[in-house]
This record gives sequence, structure tokens and C-alpha cells, in this order.
Amino acid sequence: MLIAQISDTHIKTPGRLAYGQVDTSTALTACLAHLARQDTQPDLVLFTGDLADFGTPDEYAHFKQLLAPLGLPVYLLPGNHDDREAMRAAWPDAPWARRPGRLHSVIENWPIRIICLDTLRPGSGGGHLDPEDLAWLDSTLAEKPGQPTIVAMHHPPFLCGVTHMDAISLDNAPDFAAVVARHPHIQRILCGHLHRPIHAQVGGRPVVSAPSPAHQVALDLAPDAPSRFIMEPPGYLLHLWVPRSGLVTHTMVIGDYGARHPFFKDGSLID
Repeated sequence: MLIAQISDTHIKTPGRLAYGQVDTSTALTACLAHLARQDTQPDLVLFTGDLADFGTPDEYAHFKQLLAPLGLPVYLLPGNHDDREAMRAAWPDAPWARRPGRLHSVIENWPIRIICLDTLRPGSGGGHLDPEDLAWLDSTLAEKPGQPTIVAMHHPPFLCGVTHMDAISLDNAPDFAAVVARHPHIQRILCGHLHRPIHAQVGGRPVVSAPSPAHQVALDLAPDAPSRFIMEPPGYLLHLWVPRSGLVTHTMVIGDYGARHPFFKDGSLID
């Protein structure tokens, strides 16, 4: 099973730039074109939040238009820039659209199960899971203890050292960690929000955040670092489920870097 994870697309309405500088629509188009050129196509594409920049119906309509050529199963969860009711209206047939409350969901019937969490806290850049959300996660994980599982969410449940991002991470991460620590069948926790590929552990489970196909958060580990972005190479993640090895994650850099060159000629290493 191959999963493409794309995060933090921040789609604006046509012609508008994020922060007055970033053409996020063109960035997503380039990302999807890069994905389509891969020799092995993913079984599904998982978007881990901040689909839109301000969560407006027009932004979601444009996002859907950009996705139209993809031709792969798409699964969505919200981030802090998203709006639950606008997402329900834009995707009325999604399983979470017909339920009140948070947009939690479970992706079943694949070799690896994916539990999608809605960590959005309206009016805040940071994320939160209420006790009932954590109880739902705990019981959903307990339903299939023998099934390899991914937990996907927008807000990172760890501190990364970029202080302005740590201030808007999952605010009750220790409570989340206590839940996932009880479930050793979790293969990976996937998140977005940080606009960088970052690896960590939470509750003894590996966590990885995805880069953005548009702008990245500037890496500055000074305690008083300002909130800034940088146009480092855009990217996304590919997660390959290998039964003998578990979940293997590849960071994909979007762009054209020339031809693929051989290491060997006539059976010998090229000198």
C-alpha cells in the first residue's frame, strides 16, 4: 500500500497570493503533476489540513477544481486555517459531513488502517482534543488491535524547537501521548502544520510532519525566533507499507532535477 501525504496547501481564490507572495494554487498543481509522474502511483492521497487559507467556500471550490485531474481516492482532514461547516458544505458526501461535531474519520479496507483526527480549535492557531475525542481515539484503536494503523492529524503532538510553531501545536499533547502509548499497533502518527519534514516520537510511537507543496516555515531554533516563512524546495511525503518492515516514509522534493543516471555500465560500476 502506498499513501501520498500532502499538507498545508493554503489555497486562495484564483489570482490571490498567500501573504501577498506565495502562489499556492500553482504550487498544488505542480505537486499533483509531480505525483502523477511517479512510476508507482499511490493508492490514496491524504491531505492533513490547512487545505484552504481562510476556509471560505470559494477557496474550497477552487481547491476541488485543482484536484479534479488527480483521479485517485482523496481523504481530507481539517487544519487551523480550515472551517468545518464550509468543508461539510463543499464535500457533502464525505463520511464526516453527515455527523455533527468534529470531522474525525476512519479509512478502512486497506492493508493499513488510517484514523483521521480533527484537532481544529476555532479561533486559535493551536490544536486541541477534548476528552471525548481522546476516548473516541482510544476505543477506535482498541477495535482492531491486530491491524497496523496510522493516526493522522494536523497539529503536531510534539514540540519541534521552532518556538512560534510550538506555541500553536497540540495543547494537550501529553493526554494524546498517553492514549497512543497503549496501542503498539500504531505504525506512524502523521501531521502537518509545521511546513517541514520533522521526525519525533510521542508515546513511544514515531511521528513525522509533512513539508508544504508551497512555502516552508523558516527553521530558526533561537528561543525568540520571529514567525517567518521561506521558499525552500516544496515537497510531500510517500508512505509505503511493507509487511516485513512496517511503514517506510519517503520525502519527495517537487521540481525537475534532470534525468536519472545509471550507476553501472555493462555490469560494472562506472569509473
